[in-house]
Amino acid sequence: MNVKGSEVAVYRKEQDDYISLTDIARYRDAERTDYIIQNWLRNRNTIEFLGIWEQLNNPDFKPIEFDVFSVKKEGS
Repeated sequence: MNVKGSEVAVYRKEQDDYISLTDIARYRDAERTDYIIQNWLRNRNTIEFLGIWEQLNNPDFKPIEFDVFSVKKEGS
């Protein structure tokens, strides 16, 4: 897929599509995609989104174990 002139890979597994975060980060900073993703993962909204996504899509999700991430983020 092309987004704002940048190619972003889309991976399909069964009926689900997965978009490459690295390709999205490359749009922001082609040489330091690791920092872009690292900062995104520190965002409280990202942590909340990932927790909800896991609850909806992962039958083996362990919410109590995930709470460690939420508590650490709130305490930061």
